[in-house]
Amino acid sequence: MTRHIVFDQLHNFRDLGGYSASDGRSVRWGRLYRADSLGRLGSPADLERFRALGVRTVIDLRYPWETARTGRVPELDGLSYHNLSIEHRPYDQAEIDPALDPWRYLADRFAEVAEDGGAEIRRVLELIAGADEPLVFHCASGKDRTGLIAALVLSLLGVSEDDIAADFALTELATPRLVARWHAANPGRELRWPGFGRAPETVIRLALADLTAAHGSVHAYVTDTLGLGDDLIGELRARLLTG
Repeated sequence: MTRHIVFDQLHNFRDLGGYSASDGRSVRWGRLYRADSLGRLGSPADLERFRALGVRTVIDLRYPWETARTGRVPELDGLSYHNLSIEHRPYDQAEIDPALDPWRYLADRFAEVAEDGGAEIRRVLELIAGADEPLVFHCASGKDRTGLIAALVLSLLGVSEDDIAADFALTELATPRLVARWHAANPGRELRWPGFGRAPETVIRLALADLTAAHGSVHAYVTDTLGLGDDLIGELRARLLTG
């Protein structure tokens, strides 16, 4: 099976299948995808590639103003679209102070998202758990907001932190194209932060450690803070794990 799905205009579209779970099962291939902005999914060839995946649900994690500015997934027959902005405090990664510890800074932003975006994250997990057909969730670069949701879902499925961190870091393969895309969209502007587009394992490991310190575990965050029951987690595992 293929982890990276190649498109002409998308740089970070990946299948979350194949990771081993703690109970001996593994995540199903072809059921759950993560991506960068599907607003760039416009060419006939890319649309055909997307249709071939059989995706029936798209969760857009961006702010409404981002979708208004750069577009959303095209309206295709049979496709359900949900815009759930999990981030509530916008910041400009291009302007991160190079003197800061960038990975600690990003992990702190992840903690804000987990606290501020509880209602939206809850709905995202409900949609994923209830999806009978393939689903994709995405943000702008498929890196941070998308990375946090991927980490939460994989953790609930029983995937190890090492595999979660390795999956997060796969975005680094797309970093040069994400940087080039930023420059193309911002002519004449300086990219102040040299780590723009980076996604090292350290960031998600810090974020998961912070979540555990604040709530006890990812499971406790989902059940106690988000208010989702073990029945939903069971449904998530039944739909997305083999066997």
